Order: sequence, then structure tokens, then C-alpha cells
Amino acid sequence: MNHQEKPTKDNLTELMEFVLLGFADMPHLQWFLFGLFLIIYIIILMSNGTIFLITKMDPTLQSPMYFFLSNFSFLETCYVSATLPRMLLTLGTQRRRISLVACATQLCFVLIFGGAECLLLAVMSYDRYVAICNPLHYPLVMNHRVCIQLVTGSWNIGIPIMTGLTYQIFSLPFCGSNQINHFFCDIPPILKLACGDIFANEMLVYTVAVLFGMVPFLLTLGTYSKIISIILKLPAATSRAKAFSTCSSHLMVVVLFFGSAIITYLRPNSRHSERTDKVLSLFYTILTPMFNPMIYSLRNKDVIMALRKLLCK
Repeated sequence: MNHQEKPTKDNLTELMEFVLLGFADMPHLQWFLFGLFLIIYIIILMSNGTIFLITKMDPTLQSPMYFFLSNFSFLETCYVSATLPRMLLTLGTQRRRISLVACATQLCFVLIFGGAECLLLAVMSYDRYVAICNPLHYPLVMNHRVCIQLVTGSWNIGIPIMTGLTYQIFSLPFCGSNQINHFFCDIPPILKLACGDIFANEMLVYTVAVLFGMVPFLLTLGTYSKIISIILKLPAATSRAKAFSTCSSHLMVVVLFFGSAIITYLRPNSRHSERTDKVLSLFYTILTPMFNPMIYSLRNKDVIMALRKLLCK
């Protein structure tokens, strides 16, 4: 843990705005990065929007799995929209200043959507576990009421906790530099700017990271390990290979998303490298949301058929 000396009253200045450095260390790549991230953002919006649309419109995609998938697609759009538009604005205009209120608002939305995504991924893995490991009871266990309760819980549980965490972080006194070496307002770089003893805040961050990161991750890994053990017992080699391919691709995305986020938030503050933090953040805020629609939906035969029907209308 990093314990900073409490500043004297004379040295303590109230910061009203921050400077998001983003990718300022790569001045010759600003327009290239702007174009790259704009294309990625458009891909994420279009792919998730398409999945959300077809799962709502097509009568064959009304099972619990697609209900969760439509919510996940909408959540992904919200999650990415909390960071990418601001990043594009910074890259396109080179205006790096962000007010304290805007920074706190961005962090709060990133935490709420990120926490909801962690919980929803665990819910989706549980849905697949019940469908594959206990198919006879699946309609009873995953009825419409239960599905709504699980989605509502995933969305709402984190709101008061993440709002409280954001309030605690921005209640700290900030002094000295106001430069955030990141492309969005994230917890580790903001805590580096805080004055005084931040031990209680670090403990709160670790607790929230365990509850919303580590616990859903372990539950998801547990359910997929049970699913894979059932798949390996399937008699037909082709069915086994197809199911295993689907599960392994899901697991790859889950490990990439949870792994990068957990490393970012559960590492001791003294071991945080600003460059490493930015790279890890790219994985869980941009790259996995871009790959998720392809892995969860566009490899699905029913989704492809529904998409073809929609395009042929």
C-alpha cells in the first residue's frame, strides 16, 4: 500500500478539473488512433444493436438465453459509450481538460456498467449450465420471472455501491498535479493524485473488486468447468467438438475481460504502472466488447438465420 504524507493546509489546493493525458505520448499517431477507435466504436454499436434488434423481433429467439443476450448487448453499448466518445473527443480536438464533476460521472457510469457486466456474465454462464447439465428442469428453473429478476439484479445491485465508491474517491483531497495519465477517469490513476492517507479507500476498492470481479469470475469458471465435463461425456465426437469449441471461445473472452479488470483493480497501488494500466484497460473497455458479439452471437446458427430473415425483408 502507498501511504502518502498528509499535506499541510497551505499546500492543499482544491482541484476543480483534471487533464486526461490519454495517448499524448504518441503525438504522431493521434489521427490514426482516432480513426481506429472510431471504427471500433461503430462496429460495437452496429453489432450489438443488430443483436438487440433481432432478439426482440424474431419469434424463434425468445428463450432465456437470448433474453440475457439482448440485455448483454444493450449493456455492452452503454459500457463502451461511457469511455469511447470522450476518448474520441480528446483525440480529435486535443482538448484534454475534464471537470471534476464530469470525471466523477464518467467513473461512476464505468463502474456501474462494468459491475453489471460482470454479474450478467455469471448469470449467462449459469443459464448455460442449467440448460446443458439439467435440461429437464430448465424451463422450470429459468422461467420468465426468474430471468427478469436475475437481469434486474445484475443491473441494479451495483448502482448504490458504485455510486458510494465514486463519492468516497472524489471526497478525497487532491493536491499537486491534476494530470490523469489515462484515456478515461479510472480509479488507480485518480488515487495517485489524492493527498493524505488513502488506505481506507484502497480497502474499499479491493472489497468491491472482489465482490464484483473475483466472485463472478470464479462462479463463471465453475459453471463452465461443469459444462465442459458434461460435454466431454457426449457420445458423438462431432457434437462434442462443436460444443467444446463454443465453450472455449466463451471462456477465452471471460478470462480476457475478468483477468485484465481484476489485475487492474486488485494489484497493490505501489505496483501500478501507468502504461500497463492503459493497455489492460483497452482489453476490458474496448477489445472484449468488440469481440463479444462475434463470439456470443454471430457463431450461433439461430442468430445467423434470424439475421438473414431480417435482411431479406
